[in-house]
Amino acid sequence: MDYLQRILTARVYDVAIESALEPAAKLSARLGNRVWLKREDTQPVFSFKLRGAYNKMARLPAEQLARGVICASAGNHAQGVALSAQRLGCRAVIVMPVTTPRLKLEAVEALGGEVVLHGDSYSDAYARAVELGREQGLTFVHPFDDPDVIAGQGTVGMEILRQHQHPIHAVFVAIGGGGLIAGVAAYIKAVRPEIRVIGVQTVDSDAMAKSVRAGERVRLDDVGLFSDGTAVKQVGEETFALARQLVDDYVLVSTDAVCAAIKDVFEDTRSILEPAGALGVAALKQYAAQHNLKGETLIAITCGANMNFDRLRFVAERAEVGEERETLFAITMPEHAGSLRRLCELVGQRNVTEFSYRICDRQDAHVLLGLSTSSRDDAARLREKFTGHGFTAVDLVEDELSKEHVRYMVGGRSTQAADERLYRFTFPERPGVLMRFLHGMRPTWNITLFHYRDQGADYGRILVGLQIPATDDAAFQQFIESLGYPWVDETDNPAYRMFLR
Repeated sequence: MDYLQRILTARVYDVAIESALEPAAKLSARLGNRVWLKREDTQPVFSFKLRGAYNKMARLPAEQLARGVICASAGNHAQGVALSAQRLGCRAVIVMPVTTPRLKLEAVEALGGEVVLHGDSYSDAYARAVELGREQGLTFVHPFDDPDVIAGQGTVGMEILRQHQHPIHAVFVAIGGGGLIAGVAAYIKAVRPEIRVIGVQTVDSDAMAKSVRAGERVRLDDVGLFSDGTAVKQVGEETFALARQLVDDYVLVSTDAVCAAIKDVFEDTRSILEPAGALGVAALKQYAAQHNLKGETLIAITCGANMNFDRLRFVAERAEVGEERETLFAITMPEHAGSLRRLCELVGQRNVTEFSYRICDRQDAHVLLGLSTSSRDDAARLREKFTGHGFTAVDLVEDELSKEHVRYMVGGRSTQAADERLYRFTFPERPGVLMRFLHGMRPTWNITLFHYRDQGADYGRILVGLQIPATDDAAFQQFIESLGYPWVDETDNPAYRMFLR
């Protein structure tokens, strides 16, 4: 009840907006539940963090505020403190690791924050911030373990209940240090205790879940950094006490599931969340499936959108796997004429997302094959189909080495590829094009290299290595002209000669 009063009287709206609670129509239809998104990613600093920072700073005595504040942060909290200081007219020193991306440094500086770079990690920056605070008489603004910060974040829960006064089954909240879930759970459980509050963490940054199970705060040795906004080794004392008492359950999500959730939100809103901002959506989907929920109202807090643009290529690559819409196989097939065509016939009209092959020896050939699927059961059926027709198939969809590295490295030189010619084709991206290409080739034209990846565009690109008898030159030229696709002879390309020839 103490936190209820703190939240009701919190000062946040000088800097924060009452973010919208929006329906996610496409995701709702797919899950068979009513899915709502609490859009904290639309705040002025693209994160909920300014709520707690401002509430803390606005309540400081005038003499403390006049001396200024300091914090340690590599991201959203830093921007919240800097914006709050700008509005309150006080000095703000922000200690950030030297590894902080330039994008975030510039965002803090643009808001008037004085950036101090120190150390390689948040822990290093935190220690330096505490030291500087003592030396200069600055008040430390903690990112999560402070009652006023928790109360400020709790206004998110207050708004949800005001905006949706109908039954709610569960609210899904991302957890880093625990400030957001502590505040949201404190308000919801005081006002509508029947609503389930579900905490969300990644499988490699689950300090809160481990702490609750252990009955005491657990410090992780390492944390995963994909969801950097929630990569906290140890949760706060106050946040742990509140979460332990008030949070109903915890869901752990994978990197692939988070990538899929980012895509889901984009398809419904045309907005791009940072990984931490998509945790709630990833957990909502997983929880609904595990509990076979239908017709329920589920709310996810989309708590941040400070995404580095360059990370989008990784997100797009892994989203299909996270949604179980793609599987990756390592196929071993006999190295003789017709094997590759027979494999493609087994694939049929199914969408190919990746196809990598390099001639190896005279006995066996290895193909890296990515295919669109509808479920993990679908992938299992495909594997059985390949095996039943004499192809050894290894499912690589859970193998991090394959997904992060091997799929980009298939190739290399081969002693079997003498007199190889290399061609690059561009073709319309539609099912059946690959089969048309292969069916038009003569059995005497040996494929020595084949690489294709689905780039999500209207046109696909294929790289093909071929051994063609000199007597078939005219027939081959006629074949590639008949395809009607743009093509380039890359046989003399210096990169090809350096790495693949």
